[in-house]
Amino acid sequence: MSSAHHDPFAREALPAADRQPELRFDLPALRYPERLNAADVLLDRHVREGRGDRRCILAPGGTAWSYADLLDRANRIANVLVDDLGVVPGSRVLLRAPNTPMLAACWFAVVKAGAIAVTTMPLYRAGELRHMIDKAQVRLALCDARIAGELASATEGADVRTVLFGSEDAELERRMASASPVFENVATAAEDVALIGFTSGTTGSAKATMHYHRDLLAICDTYAARVLKAHPDDLFTGSPPLGFTFGLGGELICPLHIGAATLLLEKAPPADLLRAIGEYGVNVVFTAPIAYRAMTAMLADADVSSLRLCVSAGETLPAPVWQAWHEATGLKILDGIGSTEMLHIFVGSGVDDARPGATGKVVPGYVAEIHDDDGNPLPLGAIGRLAVKGPTGCRYLDDERQGSYVRDGWNYPGDAYSLDADGYFHYIARTDDMIVSAGYNISGPEVEQALLAHAGVKECAVVAKADPAHGTNIVKAFVVRNDDADVDAEALVAFCKERIAPYKAPREVEFVDALPRTETGKVQRYKLRA
Repeated sequence: MSSAHHDPFAREALPAADRQPELRFDLPALRYPERLNAADVLLDRHVREGRGDRRCILAPGGTAWSYADLLDRANRIANVLVDDLGVVPGSRVLLRAPNTPMLAACWFAVVKAGAIAVTTMPLYRAGELRHMIDKAQVRLALCDARIAGELASATEGADVRTVLFGSEDAELERRMASASPVFENVATAAEDVALIGFTSGTTGSAKATMHYHRDLLAICDTYAARVLKAHPDDLFTGSPPLGFTFGLGGELICPLHIGAATLLLEKAPPADLLRAIGEYGVNVVFTAPIAYRAMTAMLADADVSSLRLCVSAGETLPAPVWQAWHEATGLKILDGIGSTEMLHIFVGSGVDDARPGATGKVVPGYVAEIHDDDGNPLPLGAIGRLAVKGPTGCRYLDDERQGSYVRDGWNYPGDAYSLDADGYFHYIARTDDMIVSAGYNISGPEVEQALLAHAGVKECAVVAKADPAHGTNIVKAFVVRNDDADVDAEALVAFCKERIAPYKAPREVEFVDALPRTETGKVQRYKLRA
């Protein structure tokens, strides 16, 4: 079936056929029609089948949208995109906002119009946004007016139109008011690109991953349906931004697929997340291990009686955190591993088979093995590279690193694991220099680049440092000062936060006289980690 995209950019930027992952559609639910618009299944279908009055999206401040409410707004925005802003199928539209109902409506509008959603995180700075704009060749951005400053800097001198939303007098809302609430979804192909998600790589530059309309439904028909097993009457919430595919899947795509509701929180530190669970009667929560650890200490003054399903991903879940939460609440944390490249979770635990200290079993619809460096399967108990195949897979946008992630049809997420005789996968470590901290993937070289921009820094190296008190890692920088430079750690951290997202900035800075190097000049990071 031919693509419905008028703008062929994404299709032409796909990896060559021999560099793409081998896909598997073993489950009957994964055999999708050739023409498929994911928004129709996730949203329009519910209204069409008489479920329009069901609650759909809640938000603090009294917002309570039904499925019909969301469809009305998404259709109006889609008409604005097509009739007023020149969007055609295949156009890339950058979305920038906290987790709000309007961000969800904009995302659905882009997908309905057959365009490609490029959802970014609110914490990204101008330099990071500009890289994404250039990489995805974005020409239109929809942005929450409250955080428009960095985007304005990022688009300076670029051929990008920004349309603001977030208030009645904002441009998008004004245009929506006169737009039709009826929109005919573009008849996209199942293999048309629906979203581009960015993930930081160890080289310091963000990689763009492309996912089809079919992929958005595949995570629902595999992980959500066969591992999570939520109910249509459930209320979901979580802490990850919708700019992360973990958050997009857990807080928007998966709940709407079954006709459930989601509570979108603009900011969700542990105390606020715990408060929201009790106030709204949340049943399903998605967050990182560090949040469960922090919330466990706050349970004496909290109400979590409504909770049924607690999902953890983003970094390894320490067994003591699992056990402490279980002892305090009676609930098992459902650990899992996913990646932006794979879209969502492909190894994870359900309520009936969750074990502390194990990530879980392979999600039905996927296969996973432990390989050596040459791609050969290893025996049970051996430590090697996690290798995965399934209905989703890595497709980098015009990136030579495709050959590192995908080899011989297998996806290699970059994690060292072992597999036991019961089919449980056990996390060992990352196989590259990626730092995973509080659920965020942070590229050490990217932080190094920010530090090196300071006049007082001669050399630096950034590594992960274990933080046992919080069950996570922190970013630690080793810095060699320029001669006679008068700079302290606090100033360097502040300098970094002006150039990259604050969560990427070092938590610790240690000044050293020299960095350990090999004879060929490479920094020996293993010595710094030790």
